[in-house]
Amino acid sequence: MAATIKDVARACGVHVSTVSRTFSAPHLVNPATRSRVLAAADDLGYRPNRAARALTTGRTFNMGLIVADISNPFFPPLIKAAQAQARGRDYHVFVADTDEDPRVEEELIRTLTKQVDGVLLCSPRLSNKMIERLAEDVPFVVVNRRIKGMPAVLMNVAQGARLALDHLAGLGHRRIALVSGPIGSWTSNEMQGVAAEAAGLDLVFFGPNQPTEAGGLAVAPEVAACGATAVLAYNDLVALGLIEGLSAMEIGVPDQISVIGFDDILPGRLNRPKLTTVAMPAVQAGRMAVDLLLQSGGEGATVTLDTALIVRESTGRAQT
Repeated sequence: MAATIKDVARACGVHVSTVSRTFSAPHLVNPATRSRVLAAADDLGYRPNRAARALTTGRTFNMGLIVADISNPFFPPLIKAAQAQARGRDYHVFVADTDEDPRVEEELIRTLTKQVDGVLLCSPRLSNKMIERLAEDVPFVVVNRRIKGMPAVLMNVAQGARLALDHLAGLGHRRIALVSGPIGSWTSNEMQGVAAEAAGLDLVFFGPNQPTEAGGLAVAPEVAACGATAVLAYNDLVALGLIEGLSAMEIGVPDQISVIGFDDILPGRLNRPKLTTVAMPAVQAGRMAVDLLLQSGGEGATVTLDTALIVRESTGRAQT
């Protein structure tokens, strides 16, 4: 016969209600007790009845995770980290991809709100006003978007942009191209804000652009023609596309133009030249977003995670 909740309680010497809370509200159970209950449940092969728990608690024990583009190598580590963190709290994660389309984003949110206890919204393209309206139906945590009164996990893009511009200035670059991302991108706005305040630099802005290699490839002729000796790109995919476009015009990186990306995705480390980039803490962000969504009293809480500049081969001294 299948093990019951009473069998688990008897095996680890706790009350049935403690076992129930371990699976329905684990944050309310002492960590040592929770570990003992989970170990006993695993030994006995006990699995809680999710449908019964949903009826009892009014919760689905599911959460939605919506990303802008699942084909972007930046997102899979975040998704896997969020799934693992949620699984440890006995939650399932439904992952959806908006393909960078705000209309699709809205449709997905409206569909998921009927099936989940909350939504993690990563790099959204919807307006703040629309996100606030949708959040009236289900709790939200946004990743890389600041919305007043809404829990958020922010990767410190401004910090990373300053580090990148300081690095380029230290190499003697003064005319620098900033290749931004899509309309509605909080990351783009943060980068542009830092660039606008940079003293002693001549910044040339290009955007909006698709946040893909194709976007970088398309803007390469304009960047080459503007006289910049360095580029700060919206993300690594744009940076890699830009390097490809410059190479096709026989413009060397970093000999003639230095390039910095954002994200620190694997293809950037494999590229030649290896890409200098701002590392974004995607794994940590995925875990923290789940914690914020599930913790009680987390309404309006904001967590900001540090970024770091990784210097590789795509930046060099400005040619005089």
